[in-house]
Amino acid sequence: MKREKRKKAVALTFNEAADPAPRVTAKGQGRIAEAIIQRARENDVPVREDPSLAELLLKIDLDEVIPESLYTAVAEIFALIYRADQRAKELRKDKNPQER
Repeated sequence: MKREKRKKAVALTFNEAADPAPRVTAKGQGRIAEAIIQRARENDVPVREDPSLAELLLKIDLDEVIPESLYTAVAEIFALIYRADQRAKELRKDKNPQER
């Protein structure tokens, strides 16, 4: 019988004024990962699935900035999220022209 892989999650924040790079603010596996994902969705925080990157980010201590070796991978995900957020804002403006 095949065992299901445990879910993994890592939450990142980036405060350009205070930090040189994104910071790990939550991480976990199994039920903790599920709680992180649920909390993100409840607060309209984008969730991106990337098991390989999650595995690397799980090795970083809480409240530490990511290492330079992960800048490109994390920047690509932040860019995808930013573009998706911009598209969603544009769609909302198209539906509600008075928001312009």
